[in-house]
Amino acid sequence: MVVYLAILSALFLAALDQTVVATALPQMVEDLRGVDRYAWVATAYLLASTAMALIYGKLADTYPRKHVTLGAVGLFLTGSVLCGMAGEFGRLPILGDGMTQLVLFRGLQGVGGGGLFAMTFIVIADLFTPAERGRYQGLVGAVFGIASVLGPVVGGLLTDHAGGLLPGIEGWRWVFYVNVPIGAVAVWFIVRRMPTFEPAGDRGRPDLIGGGLLLAGLLPLILSLQLDKRRHPWMPGVGGGSTSGLDAWLTPGLFALGCLLLAAFVSRSRRVDSPILDLTLFRNDVFRTANLGTFFIGAAFMSVTIFLPLFLVNVLGVSATRAGAALIPFSLGIVFAATFSGQIVHRIGYRVQIVGGAVLFLVAMLLLANMDPDVQYARVTVFMVLAGLGVGPSMPLYTLAVQNAVDVRFIGQATSASQFFRQTGATVGAAIMGAVLATTLGIAFSGLELPERVTMAPGMSTEELVSTGGADLPTRIRQAFEEAASEAETEAGADELRRQGEAAAEETAIVVRAAFTEATTRIYWLASGLIFVAILLAARIPELPLRTTHDRAEAAERRESTGFAAP
Repeated sequence: MVVYLAILSALFLAALDQTVVATALPQMVEDLRGVDRYAWVATAYLLASTAMALIYGKLADTYPRKHVTLGAVGLFLTGSVLCGMAGEFGRLPILGDGMTQLVLFRGLQGVGGGGLFAMTFIVIADLFTPAERGRYQGLVGAVFGIASVLGPVVGGLLTDHAGGLLPGIEGWRWVFYVNVPIGAVAVWFIVRRMPTFEPAGDRGRPDLIGGGLLLAGLLPLILSLQLDKRRHPWMPGVGGGSTSGLDAWLTPGLFALGCLLLAAFVSRSRRVDSPILDLTLFRNDVFRTANLGTFFIGAAFMSVTIFLPLFLVNVLGVSATRAGAALIPFSLGIVFAATFSGQIVHRIGYRVQIVGGAVLFLVAMLLLANMDPDVQYARVTVFMVLAGLGVGPSMPLYTLAVQNAVDVRFIGQATSASQFFRQTGATVGAAIMGAVLATTLGIAFSGLELPERVTMAPGMSTEELVSTGGADLPTRIRQAFEEAASEAETEAGADELRRQGEAAAEETAIVVRAAFTEATTRIYWLASGLIFVAILLAARIPELPLRTTHDRAEAAERRESTGFAAP
């Protein structure tokens, strides 16, 4: 149990880090003067953690789990320290200025964080039998939920109040430094209490060339999805982006390059003896169907976490704090459902819970898709609870189903594949839904008839309105007319200009709210379709009895029979 708590504490660090950093990021980019690379801080972590997921699975099937886990924790903590030091020594050779350093070190942190996510589920598989595993994997969902609730609070407190702890160290740097003492405790328990957990498979050297092809393919593929489509469209002339030059071809070029390199990875994996991902796993019905299902659930998941706060701020007019607070019921729903489903899986199985949860998730998504500008905040909170209860069972049970179905030799690869498909689905979902949002807003704002005195102001092009969401447009209209009123020759003329400005601002606010409502509706209908596909796939997952034998016992027997004795 001590080992289990130690690995959960390490996972909690990685889960908390993402939400804490998101809260502190505005202050980071202000201090480091890198607002133009704002999004890259998150993108670098996402690229690294997604690309490394399958690599860790193969390493866990080849080398002792303890060593791989310590390596992941070590990389994460090293990345944390370096992130905290970004820019402290000015511009550095190769590493560039402070903001570039932060982006690079976040990538290193992502290499470790991706391993923490994968190794948590793999080590749980070593500690408990499949019949017991559900109740412990369910608590992993609780860790994510608690981290998502605490993250914004901790991030805000550290950013605003930790600057005085040591002279000369800005508060946001403690967002990274705080990982070190907690991580050190986790490392101590892993070193002292965690068994080695020898792998059951062959001890052949992992396919380094295949791993290189995998990383080289995933990086441009994910990057093509993350690029700003207003500047780098899907295809030249599509989506209002540039129609000539490198900008026009960067997205399709990166996407094509990624697909070619991944095709080369698949081709090589079929030929080598020790591939990064054994493709014979896809012959397993549970592995194939469950991973497809988790891909679609991951894509739909992003519609809640990213786009609901935008709707609340720009349509209902709530503060950013209240918009973020609306995700708390969602997180609490996940905590309860993930924990509860893990506790009862040995009684009723995993398929009925995955299907039932997905149906509830679909109901919540349909309710969100039918929101209008007059929806009450309290109703949205109820929808969030339903969504959390629906998506919660998928977090532990998809992985449990896959682990229970594959040979013990492939536990690492199968587990990391489940995390990989979920994260890839989230990346693809966020990119597609972001394109839907930008396209819908672009159409609405391009047809917006604004007074000439407003359109002449800087930052009023359609692209710039889409980039800001048009949220401040009514205020800017009032300001433009107020400036004109201050120059009016008569008081009556000034009052008339103010009246015109107020009327134009109110009409524009209605258009902005309608545009965001339409965009949100389209996004949630798209997410509903994704969940429906996930339901169809979940219904086809074979329900296998949960094994009551321990994977480690099977591994020991296999080592004896094959001659792979523990060193």
